[in-house]
Amino acid sequence: MDNFTQTLIHTRHHVSPKRLGDPGPSRDQINEILAAAGAAPDHGRVTPWHFYEITQQSRAKLGEVFAQCLLDRDKEASETEIADARDKALRGPLLLLAVAKLGSMDEEIPAQEKLISAGCAIQNILLTVHDMGFAAGISSGKAIYSQRMKDLFSLGEDEAPLCFITIGTATSSKAGRIRPNFSDYSTQF
Repeated sequence: MDNFTQTLIHTRHHVSPKRLGDPGPSRDQINEILAAAGAAPDHGRVTPWHFYEITQQSRAKLGEVFAQCLLDRDKEASETEIADARDKALRGPLLLLAVAKLGSMDEEIPAQEKLISAGCAIQNILLTVHDMGFAAGISSGKAIYSQRMKDLFSLGEDEAPLCFITIGTATSSKAGRIRPNFSDYSTQF
């Protein structure tokens, strides 16, 4: 691996959506970011993932789903907690939802391979964003797995929301996490 690839991989780190602001990527850069997902391994060429770009006009709808999901879990949530849940939809200049398209169990390509492909597509996006000089964070939370979220995006039974990807410019920095040594997660067999 060349130094550029090593540097790109080892300097990319999660930035909390709370710490992502303007400027965000241009339309051409967004197209390039999304095109990077298409380079992910894809056994059978089934494109087992989809990315939804949440526009500024749709963020209020998403925020309302976050608030309703909170109330589903906690009927006594305070107005501040409800407002905080709504505000999650407003973070960062670019917000994507990654969805896995798992299909039925009788298909030739197993669901695990489809999830791996989706994960690779997400990583391609994260590395492309980092290479462009932007920062990104992925997030999930309980609301993402709710029926309300599936309904908002008109997802089918075989589609699973995986994570939100928030992209923008880091407004503050935090020390990157210490990465594990490869010997902690690999074994010779």
